Amino acid sequence: MELDVPTLLMMLVLTPVLIALAMVTVAWGERHEGLQFWAAGLGINALAYVFFGLRNDISPPISILLGNGLTSLALSYLLAAVLRFQRRALHWPMLLLPPLLLSFALLGLLDNFPLRVVVANLVLAGQTAAILQALYVRRSSTAGRGVALVMAGTALQLLVLLLRAGSGITGALLPQSFLQPGLLQNLTFLSTFAASLITSLGFVFMTKERADEANRRLAALDELTGVANRRSIIAALDRDVGRAIRTRESMAVMMVDIDHFKAVNDTHGHLAGDQVLRCVVDVIQHRIRAQDIVGRYGGEEFLVVLTDTSAQGAQQLAEQLRAAVEATHCTYTCASISVTVSVGVFGGRLEPGDSWDQLIHAADLALYRAKQGGRNRVELAQSLG
Repeated sequence: MELDVPTLLMMLVLTPVLIALAMVTVAWGERHEGLQFWAAGLGINALAYVFFGLRNDISPPISILLGNGLTSLALSYLLAAVLRFQRRALHWPMLLLPPLLLSFALLGLLDNFPLRVVVANLVLAGQTAAILQALYVRRSSTAGRGVALVMAGTALQLLVLLLRAGSGITGALLPQSFLQPGLLQNLTFLSTFAASLITSLGFVFMTKERADEANRRLAALDELTGVANRRSIIAALDRDVGRAIRTRESMAVMMVDIDHFKAVNDTHGHLAGDQVLRCVVDVIQHRIRAQDIVGRYGGEEFLVVLTDTSAQGAQQLAEQLRAAVEATHCTYTCASISVTVSVGVFGGRLEPGDSWDQLIHAADLALYRAKQGGRNRVELAQSLG
């Protein structure tokens, strides 16, 4: 089947423009994640194909220089979009250097078609490889599968550009073949069309997946302290209780409450109180294991879940935390604020039928005794009953 070249060119102009308009609409007024740069790259690439398509209607040097120069500029914008998404610095002189160098190089090669094909496609291939490399090195830090789509589409485009560079060396392409149907030319147009769709959809997915991940984190974390919020810490406790019952391992929980926290707010202000909360969380996080978890259970109350931990081990850790908080001075502006904590601890081996709320209740009763006993102390619950 012979494909109609003007129709293919029309697809390569209209499709990127429509995708770019959709991206601009999506990104309008939102946080800049590179969508605007990607949309600009698509628009510039569409304009490049307009000049390619006018090869027989305008001066060939203008078509060649503007078509290739704009294609290179489009790739620079796509790379800028990836770097912006990754929150890396944009060095525009370096990004704009390839289009300028390519335009000057082609200006001197207008009468040498084979070498012009090789140079143009190698420069474009190098820019495409730079996009692929930028995606690859940060792939593990990009949530979701959108990055895989962008990499797949970019790799496809890189392969076709290298094939075209090879065709310039072998003489498979002729000067008049750009607007004429042929295997390599059809492959170029179709792969460019496919790559534009795949990479653009992938980039949109990347931004959506990042937003979804941020929302999941916000839903699971306490905004002020950065530790698990009440819902997340209870879910973690419920999960670990079930595992402890199945494996017959001991587990423990600690309820940690900052003593006289209202006095801190009244004396130094609520922002100072926020800093004290963060300071206490920092002390706790530096003394628990990676498999343990701390969450903000209430205003100045924190729940610590300790897996595979006996009551004695949890009590010893609680004493260490109490002493560490007492020795720590939380700094806010010019003020050095000292606080203490009271800790209620429950630990032991669980039985079928035991539940997370029983553990919290037992640790809470122990915390109450610590408060009644004078604060700045640790109390151990003897049972769940």
